[in-house]
Amino acid sequence: MSRISKKVMVGDIAMGGGAPVSIQSMTNTDTRNVKATVEQIAKLTDAGCQIVRLAIPDMEAADAFGQIKKLVRVPLVADIHFDYRLAIEAMKQGADKVRINPGNIGSEDRVKAVLNEAKARQIPIRVGVNSGSLERNLVEKYGGVTAEALAESAINMVNYVESLDFTDIVVSLKSSDVALNDKAYRIVADQLKYPLHVGITEAGTVGRGKVKSAIGIGSLLLSGIGDTIRVSLTGDPVNEVIFAKEILSAIGLRDSGINLVSCPTCGRTRVDLEAITSQIERELAPIEKYMEEHNVPRMTVAVMGCAVNGPGEAREADLGVAGGDGKGVLIEKGEIIRTIPEEEICSQLIAEIKSRIGMK
Repeated sequence: MSRISKKVMVGDIAMGGGAPVSIQSMTNTDTRNVKATVEQIAKLTDAGCQIVRLAIPDMEAADAFGQIKKLVRVPLVADIHFDYRLAIEAMKQGADKVRINPGNIGSEDRVKAVLNEAKARQIPIRVGVNSGSLERNLVEKYGGVTAEALAESAINMVNYVESLDFTDIVVSLKSSDVALNDKAYRIVADQLKYPLHVGITEAGTVGRGKVKSAIGIGSLLLSGIGDTIRVSLTGDPVNEVIFAKEILSAIGLRDSGINLVSCPTCGRTRVDLEAITSQIERELAPIEKYMEEHNVPRMTVAVMGCAVNGPGEAREADLGVAGGDGKGVLIEKGEIIRTIPEEEICSQLIAEIKSRIGMK
């Protein structure tokens, strides 16, 4: 059963309260470089990112944040560490949400100053706990970084924020340890009513980080825990967005896009299914973007290699192909439409998909 949390608005994106799980990412450009940052935000939004976070290390970056805000259409989050004054300035510059870290933001008076500004401007705050910057007293209390320590840090800060009559709160508590991360989120999910920002911090490269993120984020979402996600991968943040969409699609939390089903191949396969499927996958990106923009319902496409499971799997799909000896059959909802030469399987399947969604 899904966990229903308090609804919080980040710009025009609803978070929690039963709203769809939203996708976030973070720019890795120098925020002070307005042109480069705006260009990266455009690439992120084109890929399907719904909320973008920017690092604000100094006042120059806070000023640039305001310029960037005027040039983009997506909600922006200011990521603040150490200096509470940067949070206040970012809100003055138009931040749609501010992330503060209880482990390094400073005294309660400084937190109060941030909250007063946020309340006046009706801006939500993310209490972002990170295993790498946990408060020293909690590390000492628990003998290291533990799930209980992370949860207590988040709960303590939320209790303090609530005591100041502020409830537009989003909570995250991230670790690079998948099991520890999972346990910490489950503790907090049981005790707090606020939206949870879910992710595995510092997950690593695209290759290794995708595995950690799929397990760590996917397991929580399957338990109904998580209102917004960020996949943290080293390199181009567009990869984070693409993989976040793949996670949501794999567990059935996307209303549009393509659910691509393909068999692992075996000795019965008589077509180059790996090459065919890879080509199909590459050509799906613009199709999925079109489907999202035009609210086209989700479609299942099956690409199968032989006559054993192929026809059955393809029969369950909206569209599918089942390979034969140097050829394949195109199937629509269980009905064979025609036989296709191997070299035309990809092009004809893609053409059929486009035709059915009205894409030219």
